[in-house]
Amino acid sequence: MLGLHFIRENKDFILKGLEKRNFKQPELINKIIELDQDRRSLQSNLDQQLASANKLAKEIGDLFKNGEIAKANILKEETSSLKTKTKALQEQLQDTAATLFDLRTQIPNIPHQSVPRGSSEDDNQEIFKEGTVPTLDTGALPHWELASKYDIIDFELGSKIAGAGFPVYKGKGARLQRGLINFFLDKNTEAGYKEMQVPHLVNEASGFGTGQLPDKEGQMYHVQNDDLYLIPTAEVPLTNLYRDTLLDASELPICLTGYTPCFRREAGSYGSHVRGLNRLHQFDKVEIVRIEEPQNAMQALDEMVDHIKSILKELELPYRILRLCGGDLGFTSALTYDFEIYSTAQKRWLEISSVSTFNNFQAERLQLRYKDKSGKKQSVHTLNGSSLALPRVVAGLLENCQTTEGIFLPKALVPYTGFDKIS
Repeated sequence: MLGLHFIRENKDFILKGLEKRNFKQPELINKIIELDQDRRSLQSNLDQQLASANKLAKEIGDLFKNGEIAKANILKEETSSLKTKTKALQEQLQDTAATLFDLRTQIPNIPHQSVPRGSSEDDNQEIFKEGTVPTLDTGALPHWELASKYDIIDFELGSKIAGAGFPVYKGKGARLQRGLINFFLDKNTEAGYKEMQVPHLVNEASGFGTGQLPDKEGQMYHVQNDDLYLIPTAEVPLTNLYRDTLLDASELPICLTGYTPCFRREAGSYGSHVRGLNRLHQFDKVEIVRIEEPQNAMQALDEMVDHIKSILKELELPYRILRLCGGDLGFTSALTYDFEIYSTAQKRWLEISSVSTFNNFQAERLQLRYKDKSGKKQSVHTLNGSSLALPRVVAGLLENCQTTEGIFLPKALVPYTGFDKIS
Protein backbone atom coordinates (compact mmCIF):
# COMPACT_ATOMS: atom_id res chain seq x y z
CA MET A 1 0.00 0.00 0.00
CA LEU A 2 1.31 3.42 -0.90
CA GLY A 3 1.93 5.76 2.04
CA LEU A 4 -0.15 8.94 2.26
CA HIS A 5 2.90 11.18 2.47
CA PHE A 6 4.34 9.46 -0.61
CA ILE A 7 1.09 9.99 -2.52
CA ARG A 8 0.90 13.67 -1.55
CA GLU A 9 4.49 14.36 -2.56
CA ASN A 10 4.73 12.21 -5.72
CA LYS A 11 1.40 12.57 -7.53
CA ASP A 12 2.85 12.92 -11.06
CA PHE A 13 5.33 10.07 -10.54
CA ILE A 14 2.54 7.79 -9.31
CA LEU A 15 0.26 8.63 -12.23
CA LYS A 16 3.04 7.83 -14.71
CA GLY A 17 3.63 4.52 -12.96
CA LEU A 18 -0.06 3.65 -13.00
CA GLU A 19 -0.16 4.50 -16.71
CA LYS A 20 2.64 1.97 -17.29
CA ARG A 21 0.44 -0.59 -15.52
CA ASN A 22 -2.58 0.36 -17.67
CA PHE A 23 -4.45 1.13 -14.44
CA LYS A 24 -8.07 1.98 -15.23
CA GLN A 25 -8.84 4.34 -12.31
CA PRO A 26 -6.09 6.98 -12.08
CA GLU A 27 -8.70 9.44 -10.77
CA LEU A 28 -8.50 7.61 -7.42
CA ILE A 29 -5.22 9.39 -6.73
CA ASN A 30 -6.92 12.81 -6.76
CA LYS A 31 -9.73 11.44 -4.59
CA ILE A 32 -7.18 10.13 -2.07
CA ILE A 33 -5.37 13.48 -1.95
CA GLU A 34 -8.66 15.36 -1.46
CA LEU A 35 -9.86 12.97 1.23
CA ASP A 36 -6.51 13.20 2.99
CA GLN A 37 -6.88 16.98 3.08
CA ASP A 38 -10.37 16.56 4.54
CA ARG A 39 -9.03 14.10 7.09
CA ARG A 40 -6.26 16.43 8.22
CA SER A 41 -8.70 19.35 8.45
CA LEU A 42 -11.12 17.28 10.53
CA GLN A 43 -8.26 16.11 12.75
CA SER A 44 -7.10 19.70 13.28
CA ASN A 45 -10.65 20.82 14.13
CA LEU A 46 -11.09 17.88 16.49
CA ASP A 47 -7.80 18.64 18.23
CA GLN A 48 -8.92 22.24 18.76
CA GLN A 49 -12.27 21.11 20.18
CA LEU A 50 -10.56 18.67 22.53
CA ALA A 51 -8.12 21.36 23.65
CA SER A 52 -11.04 23.70 24.34
CA ALA A 53 -12.82 20.97 26.29
CA ASN A 54 -9.71 20.32 28.38
CA LYS A 55 -9.29 24.04 29.08
CA LEU A 56 -12.94 24.35 30.02
CA ALA A 57 -12.74 21.35 32.33
CA LYS A 58 -9.81 22.95 34.15
CA GLU A 59 -11.69 26.22 34.52
CA ILE A 60 -14.75 24.42 35.92
CA GLY A 61 -12.56 22.55 38.36
CA ASP A 62 -10.98 25.81 39.56
CA LEU A 63 -14.42 27.45 39.94
CA PHE A 64 -15.74 24.59 42.04
CA LYS A 65 -12.59 24.73 44.15
CA ASN A 66 -13.13 28.44 44.77
CA GLY A 67 -16.81 27.94 45.61
CA GLU A 68 -18.12 29.67 42.47
CA ILE A 69 -20.77 27.02 41.88
CA ALA A 70 -23.11 29.10 39.69
CA LYS A 71 -20.37 30.07 37.24
CA ALA A 72 -19.15 26.45 37.17
CA ASN A 73 -22.61 25.17 36.28
CA ILE A 74 -22.93 27.68 33.42
CA LEU A 75 -19.64 26.45 31.96
CA LYS A 76 -20.76 22.83 32.38
CA GLU A 77 -23.60 23.53 29.94
CA GLU A 78 -20.97 24.63 27.41
CA THR A 79 -19.13 21.35 27.85
CA SER A 80 -22.25 19.45 26.87
CA SER A 81 -22.36 21.34 23.56
CA LEU A 82 -18.64 20.71 23.03
CA LYS A 83 -19.11 16.99 23.65
CA THR A 84 -21.80 16.83 20.95
CA LYS A 85 -19.56 18.64 18.45
CA THR A 86 -16.59 16.47 19.37
CA LYS A 87 -18.55 13.24 18.94
CA ALA A 88 -19.79 14.36 15.51
CA LEU A 89 -16.24 15.25 14.43
CA GLN A 90 -14.90 11.92 15.67
CA GLU A 91 -17.52 10.02 13.70
CA GLN A 92 -16.86 12.10 10.59
CA LEU A 93 -13.13 11.59 10.96
CA GLN A 94 -13.58 7.84 11.41
CA ASP A 95 -15.74 7.58 8.27
CA THR A 96 -13.29 9.67 6.23
CA ALA A 97 -10.31 7.62 7.40
CA ALA A 98 -12.11 4.36 6.55
CA THR A 99 -12.99 5.58 3.03
CA LEU A 100 -9.43 6.82 2.56
CA PHE A 101 -8.00 3.48 3.63
CA ASP A 102 -10.33 1.60 1.29
CA LEU A 103 -9.26 3.75 -1.67
CA ARG A 104 -5.59 3.22 -0.90
CA THR A 105 -6.05 -0.56 -0.96
CA GLN A 106 -7.23 -0.27 -4.56
CA ILE A 107 -4.01 1.33 -5.79
CA PRO A 108 -1.36 -1.15 -7.00
CA ASN A 109 2.36 -0.75 -6.44
CA ILE A 110 4.30 1.64 -8.65
CA PRO A 111 6.55 -0.14 -11.17
CA HIS A 112 10.33 0.18 -10.95
CA GLN A 113 11.84 2.40 -13.64
CA SER A 114 13.25 -0.67 -15.43
CA VAL A 115 9.79 -2.21 -15.93
CA PRO A 116 8.89 -2.02 -19.64
CA ARG A 117 5.57 -0.82 -20.96
CA GLY A 118 3.18 -3.44 -22.20
CA SER A 119 -0.27 -4.87 -21.82
CA SER A 120 0.27 -8.64 -21.61
CA GLU A 121 2.84 -11.43 -21.23
CA ASP A 122 3.67 -10.98 -24.92
CA ASP A 123 5.36 -7.70 -23.98
CA ASN A 124 7.67 -9.15 -21.32
CA GLN A 125 11.41 -8.76 -21.97
CA GLU A 126 13.74 -11.72 -22.18
CA ILE A 127 16.93 -10.68 -20.37
CA PHE A 128 18.80 -13.99 -19.98
CA LYS A 129 18.86 -17.50 -21.41
CA GLU A 130 20.99 -20.51 -20.50
CA GLY A 131 21.14 -24.21 -21.27
CA THR A 132 20.73 -26.34 -24.35
CA VAL A 133 17.33 -27.56 -25.41
CA PRO A 134 17.69 -31.34 -25.86
CA THR A 135 16.77 -33.08 -29.09
CA LEU A 136 14.24 -35.77 -28.25
CA ASP A 137 13.68 -39.03 -30.05
CA THR A 138 10.75 -39.37 -32.38
CA GLY A 139 7.65 -40.14 -30.39
CA ALA A 140 8.63 -38.14 -27.32
CA LEU A 141 5.71 -37.75 -24.95
CA PRO A 142 4.33 -34.86 -22.88
CA HIS A 143 4.66 -35.28 -19.12
CA TRP A 144 1.07 -36.35 -18.47
CA GLU A 145 1.54 -39.31 -20.80
CA LEU A 146 4.93 -40.11 -19.26
CA ALA A 147 3.31 -39.98 -15.80
CA SER A 148 0.78 -42.59 -16.91
CA LYS A 149 3.34 -44.72 -18.76
CA TYR A 150 5.60 -45.05 -15.72
CA ASP A 151 2.75 -44.96 -13.16
CA ILE A 152 4.24 -42.09 -11.14
CA ILE A 153 1.42 -39.49 -11.16
CA ASP A 154 -2.30 -40.28 -11.27
CA PHE A 155 -4.50 -37.38 -12.31
CA GLU A 156 -7.72 -39.39 -12.50
CA LEU A 157 -7.30 -40.77 -8.99
CA GLY A 158 -6.78 -37.23 -7.70
CA SER A 159 -9.96 -36.14 -9.48
CA LYS A 160 -11.83 -39.00 -7.81
CA ILE A 161 -10.67 -37.92 -4.37
CA ALA A 162 -10.88 -34.14 -4.68
CA GLY A 163 -11.42 -32.95 -8.25
CA ALA A 164 -9.35 -31.75 -11.20
CA GLY A 165 -6.06 -30.13 -10.28
CA PHE A 166 -5.27 -32.39 -7.30
CA PRO A 167 -2.87 -35.09 -8.58
CA VAL A 168 -1.72 -38.16 -6.66
CA TYR A 169 2.02 -38.88 -6.79
CA LYS A 170 2.98 -42.54 -6.68
CA GLY A 171 6.17 -44.52 -6.13
CA LYS A 172 9.12 -42.82 -7.78
CA GLY A 173 6.89 -39.82 -8.53
CA ALA A 174 6.34 -39.29 -4.80
CA ARG A 175 10.03 -39.85 -4.06
CA LEU A 176 10.96 -37.32 -6.76
CA GLN A 177 8.66 -34.76 -5.11
CA ARG A 178 10.21 -35.36 -1.70
CA GLY A 179 13.72 -35.31 -3.14
CA LEU A 180 13.15 -32.00 -4.92
CA ILE A 181 11.74 -30.38 -1.78
CA ASN A 182 14.77 -31.42 0.27
CA PHE A 183 17.15 -30.42 -2.54
CA PHE A 184 15.64 -26.92 -2.76
CA LEU A 185 15.62 -26.46 1.02
CA ASP A 186 19.25 -27.56 1.31
CA LYS A 187 20.32 -25.17 -1.45
CA ASN A 188 18.45 -22.32 0.21
CA THR A 189 19.81 -22.94 3.70
CA GLU A 190 23.34 -23.26 2.28
CA ALA A 191 22.81 -19.79 0.77
CA GLY A 192 21.98 -18.33 4.20
CA TYR A 193 18.19 -18.64 4.32
CA LYS A 194 16.74 -19.78 7.64
CA GLU A 195 14.33 -22.68 7.28
CA MET A 196 10.88 -22.22 8.80
CA GLN A 197 7.81 -24.41 9.11
CA VAL A 198 4.70 -22.26 8.98
CA PRO A 199 0.90 -22.70 9.11
CA HIS A 200 -0.90 -23.57 5.89
CA LEU A 201 -3.91 -21.52 6.95
CA VAL A 202 -3.85 -17.77 7.58
CA ASN A 203 -6.28 -15.18 8.89
CA GLU A 204 -7.62 -12.22 6.93
CA ALA A 205 -5.06 -9.82 8.41
CA SER A 206 -2.25 -11.99 7.06
CA GLY A 207 -3.82 -12.19 3.61
CA PHE A 208 -4.22 -8.42 3.59
CA GLY A 209 -0.67 -7.83 4.80
CA THR A 210 0.99 -9.42 1.77
CA GLY A 211 -1.65 -8.20 -0.68
CA GLN A 212 -3.57 -11.38 -1.48
CA LEU A 213 -6.67 -9.82 0.09
CA PRO A 214 -8.74 -8.14 -1.04
CA ASP A 215 -7.10 -8.02 -4.52
CA LYS A 216 -7.16 -11.76 -5.09
CA GLU A 217 -10.26 -12.54 -3.06
CA GLY A 218 -12.05 -15.41 -4.73
CA GLN A 219 -8.82 -17.06 -5.84
CA MET A 220 -8.04 -18.30 -2.33
CA TYR A 221 -9.78 -21.22 -0.66
CA HIS A 222 -11.76 -19.88 2.28
CA VAL A 223 -12.65 -21.90 5.39
CA GLN A 224 -15.78 -19.96 6.28
CA ASN A 225 -16.56 -21.43 9.70
CA ASP A 226 -13.19 -20.31 11.03
CA ASP A 227 -12.66 -17.36 8.64
CA LEU A 228 -9.28 -18.71 7.58
CA TYR A 229 -7.67 -19.00 4.14
CA LEU A 230 -5.55 -21.79 2.66
CA ILE A 231 -2.25 -20.26 1.61
CA PRO A 232 -1.53 -19.66 -2.08
CA THR A 233 2.19 -19.49 -1.32
CA ALA A 234 4.54 -19.67 1.68
CA GLU A 235 5.24 -15.97 1.11
CA VAL A 236 2.07 -15.16 3.06
CA PRO A 237 2.86 -16.82 6.42
CA LEU A 238 6.62 -16.25 6.15
CA THR A 239 6.31 -12.49 5.64
CA ASN A 240 3.53 -12.20 8.22
CA LEU A 241 5.84 -13.56 10.89
CA TYR A 242 6.92 -9.94 11.17
CA ARG A 243 3.56 -8.18 10.84
CA ASP A 244 3.11 -5.35 13.41
CA THR A 245 6.81 -5.50 14.24
CA LEU A 246 9.46 -2.85 14.82
CA LEU A 247 12.87 -4.25 13.92
CA ASP A 248 16.32 -2.87 14.57
CA ALA A 249 18.73 -2.26 11.71
CA SER A 250 21.08 -4.81 13.29
CA GLU A 251 18.46 -7.54 12.69
CA LEU A 252 18.45 -6.99 8.93
CA PRO A 253 18.59 -8.60 6.50
CA ILE A 254 16.15 -11.35 7.40
CA CYS A 255 16.35 -14.28 4.97
CA LEU A 256 13.80 -17.10 5.29
CA THR A 257 12.88 -20.23 3.37
CA GLY A 258 10.07 -22.71 3.80
CA TYR A 259 8.32 -25.57 2.10
CA THR A 260 4.53 -25.61 1.97
CA PRO A 261 1.78 -27.01 -0.17
CA CYS A 262 0.03 -24.17 -2.01
CA PHE A 263 -3.67 -23.92 -2.76
CA ARG A 264 -5.15 -21.84 -5.59
CA ARG A 265 -8.67 -21.92 -6.96
CA GLU A 266 -7.42 -20.63 -10.34
CA ALA A 267 -10.94 -19.83 -11.42
CA GLY A 268 -11.41 -19.81 -15.16
CA SER A 269 -8.33 -21.89 -15.93
CA TYR A 270 -9.31 -24.36 -18.63
CA GLY A 271 -7.90 -25.78 -21.87
CA SER A 272 -4.90 -27.72 -23.13
CA HIS A 273 -2.40 -25.15 -21.78
CA VAL A 274 -3.31 -26.14 -18.23
CA ARG A 275 -3.21 -29.90 -18.81
CA GLY A 276 -1.30 -32.22 -16.48
CA LEU A 277 1.02 -30.38 -14.10
CA ASN A 278 0.81 -27.09 -15.98
CA ARG A 279 -1.89 -25.66 -13.71
CA LEU A 280 -2.96 -27.18 -10.38
CA HIS A 281 -5.19 -26.30 -7.44
CA GLN A 282 -2.73 -27.87 -4.99
CA PHE A 283 1.02 -28.05 -5.51
CA ASP A 284 4.29 -28.02 -3.58
CA LYS A 285 6.64 -25.07 -3.53
CA VAL A 286 9.74 -23.94 -1.69
CA GLU A 287 9.83 -20.20 -1.12
CA ILE A 288 12.49 -17.65 -0.20
CA VAL A 289 11.63 -14.35 1.51
CA ARG A 290 13.85 -11.40 2.39
CA ILE A 291 13.31 -8.33 4.56
CA GLU A 292 15.83 -5.63 3.78
CA GLU A 293 16.82 -2.04 4.40
CA PRO A 294 15.63 0.02 1.42
CA GLN A 295 19.13 0.79 0.12
CA ASN A 296 19.99 -2.93 -0.04
CA ALA A 297 16.82 -4.27 -1.65
CA MET A 298 17.89 -4.17 -5.31
CA GLN A 299 21.15 -5.94 -4.55
CA ALA A 300 19.14 -8.54 -2.63
CA LEU A 301 16.91 -9.04 -5.67
CA ASP A 302 19.96 -9.67 -7.86
CA GLU A 303 21.28 -12.16 -5.31
CA MET A 304 17.96 -14.05 -5.34
CA VAL A 305 18.03 -14.21 -9.15
CA ASP A 306 21.60 -15.54 -9.11
CA HIS A 307 20.67 -18.10 -6.48
CA ILE A 308 17.82 -19.52 -8.55
CA LYS A 309 20.10 -19.56 -11.60
CA SER A 310 22.53 -21.78 -9.69
CA ILE A 311 19.77 -24.25 -8.77
CA LEU A 312 18.52 -24.51 -12.36
CA LYS A 313 22.07 -25.06 -13.56
CA GLU A 314 22.36 -28.08 -11.25
CA LEU A 315 19.02 -29.37 -12.54
CA GLU A 316 20.47 -29.16 -16.08
CA LEU A 317 17.30 -27.57 -17.42
CA PRO A 318 17.28 -24.98 -20.23
CA TYR A 319 15.72 -21.77 -18.93
CA ARG A 320 15.24 -18.09 -19.57
CA ILE A 321 14.52 -15.03 -17.43
CA LEU A 322 11.86 -12.46 -18.30
CA ARG A 323 11.42 -8.96 -16.91
CA LEU A 324 7.65 -8.51 -16.63
CA CYS A 325 6.03 -5.54 -18.33
CA GLY A 326 3.70 -3.14 -16.53
CA GLY A 327 0.55 -4.87 -17.78
CA ASP A 328 1.69 -8.31 -16.52
CA LEU A 329 3.02 -7.14 -13.17
CA GLY A 330 1.35 -8.43 -10.00
CA PHE A 331 -0.68 -6.01 -7.87
CA THR A 332 1.90 -5.76 -5.08
CA SER A 333 5.11 -5.99 -7.13
CA ALA A 334 7.40 -3.15 -8.16
CA LEU A 335 9.65 -5.41 -10.26
CA THR A 336 9.31 -9.09 -11.12
CA TYR A 337 11.56 -11.56 -12.92
CA ASP A 338 9.95 -14.76 -14.19
CA PHE A 339 12.02 -17.90 -14.71
CA GLU A 340 10.79 -20.24 -17.44
CA ILE A 341 12.04 -23.67 -18.46
CA TYR A 342 11.60 -25.03 -21.94
CA SER A 343 9.29 -28.01 -22.27
CA THR A 344 10.63 -29.89 -25.26
CA ALA A 345 7.66 -32.23 -25.57
CA GLN A 346 5.11 -29.38 -25.31
CA LYS A 347 7.33 -27.06 -27.38
CA ARG A 348 6.73 -24.07 -25.13
CA TRP A 349 8.13 -22.21 -22.15
CA LEU A 350 6.74 -22.93 -18.68
CA GLU A 351 7.01 -20.51 -15.75
CA ILE A 352 8.66 -22.18 -12.75
CA SER A 353 9.66 -19.24 -10.57
CA SER A 354 8.83 -15.63 -9.94
CA VAL A 355 11.18 -13.30 -8.03
CA SER A 356 9.85 -9.92 -6.93
CA THR A 357 10.64 -6.85 -4.91
CA PHE A 358 7.74 -4.94 -3.39
CA ASN A 359 9.64 -1.91 -2.08
CA ASN A 360 7.73 -0.82 1.06
CA PHE A 361 4.30 -1.66 -0.43
CA GLN A 362 3.78 -4.79 1.70
CA ALA A 363 5.49 -3.25 4.71
CA GLU A 364 2.91 -0.43 4.80
CA ARG A 365 0.12 -3.02 4.87
CA LEU A 366 1.96 -5.15 7.43
CA GLN A 367 2.94 -2.21 9.64
CA LEU A 368 6.45 -3.64 9.47
CA ARG A 369 9.14 -1.06 10.27
CA TYR A 370 12.67 -0.80 11.52
CA LYS A 371 14.86 1.70 13.35
CA ASP A 372 17.75 2.78 11.16
CA LYS A 373 21.19 3.55 12.59
CA SER A 374 20.10 7.11 13.40
CA GLY A 375 17.09 5.82 15.35
CA LYS A 376 14.55 6.93 12.73
CA LYS A 377 11.60 4.60 12.12
CA GLN A 378 10.89 3.69 8.51
CA SER A 379 9.38 0.91 6.43
CA VAL A 380 11.49 -2.04 5.34
CA HIS A 381 11.50 -3.46 1.81
CA THR A 382 10.26 -7.01 1.26
CA LEU A 383 11.13 -9.51 -1.46
CA ASN A 384 10.13 -13.06 -2.29
CA GLY A 385 10.72 -15.76 -4.85
CA SER A 386 9.96 -19.38 -5.71
CA SER A 387 12.97 -21.56 -5.17
CA LEU A 388 11.31 -23.53 -6.66
CA ALA A 389 7.73 -24.47 -7.57
CA LEU A 390 7.65 -28.22 -8.14
CA PRO A 391 4.93 -29.05 -10.71
CA ARG A 392 6.53 -27.52 -13.78
CA VAL A 393 10.03 -28.49 -12.63
CA VAL A 394 8.79 -32.09 -12.55
CA ALA A 395 7.11 -31.60 -15.95
CA GLY A 396 10.36 -30.24 -17.39
CA LEU A 397 12.46 -33.05 -15.91
CA LEU A 398 10.13 -35.76 -17.20
CA GLU A 399 9.89 -34.30 -20.70
CA ASN A 400 13.46 -33.07 -21.24
CA CYS A 401 15.19 -36.06 -19.65
CA GLN A 402 13.18 -38.77 -21.41
CA THR A 403 14.89 -41.36 -23.60
CA THR A 404 13.82 -44.62 -25.17
CA GLU A 405 15.32 -46.37 -22.12
CA GLY A 406 13.59 -44.27 -19.48
CA ILE A 407 13.86 -40.89 -17.78
CA PHE A 408 17.37 -40.13 -16.49
CA LEU A 409 17.55 -37.66 -13.61
CA PRO A 410 20.23 -34.95 -13.18
CA LYS A 411 23.18 -36.12 -11.05
CA ALA A 412 22.43 -33.49 -8.38
CA LEU A 413 19.09 -35.15 -7.57
CA VAL A 414 20.26 -38.75 -7.27
CA PRO A 415 21.39 -38.42 -3.60
CA TYR A 416 17.92 -37.08 -2.79
CA THR A 417 15.83 -39.59 -4.73
CA GLY A 418 17.91 -42.73 -4.28
CA PHE A 419 17.57 -43.54 -7.99
CA ASP A 420 18.86 -42.09 -11.24
CA LYS A 421 16.27 -43.43 -13.66
CA ILE A 422 12.51 -43.80 -13.95
CA SER A 423 11.65 -46.80 -16.10
